[in-house]
Amino acid sequence: MSVPHPGKPVRGSKSGLPIMALFDLLGRNWAMGIIWNLRDDSTTFRELQQRCESISPGILNNRIKELREADIVERTIEGYQLTQRGKKLMELLRPFGEWSRNWSKEVFNYTKTLSNQNKDDM
Repeated sequence: MSVPHPGKPVRGSKSGLPIMALFDLLGRNWAMGIIWNLRDDSTTFRELQQRCESISPGILNNRIKELREADIVERTIEGYQLTQRGKKLMELLRPFGEWSRNWSKEVFNYTKTLSNQNKDDM
C-alpha cells in the first residue's frame, strides 16, 4: 500500500484534502500504535515490536516505512523515533486522551484507567 498523498484520492475520500490523506495514514493498521509507542523515546525495531505486542514484523516494517516517508518517524543510531513533525502530531493528539476519558465515562459509564497512566496519557 502506498503512502497517501495530499492532492490525490485516498482511502475513504476522493477530495485530495490533506486532512483526508493524514486520516488515511493514521487509520492504517498499527500506525497510531507505533506513534504512541514512540511518544517518549527512541527504540529499536525489536523493542518496538514488543511494545506493540501482537504486530507482525512485516506489518511493523511496512508502517515504519510509510511513517518515515511521511516524515513522522525517523531512524537514528538508537533506533526509531518521532521526527519533530511526529512530536508535533503527538502533541495535537494528546487532548483526545482527555476527551476520550470524558466520553467513555459520560456515554458508557467507563472509568477504568491503567495503573501506569498519568494525566498526559491518552
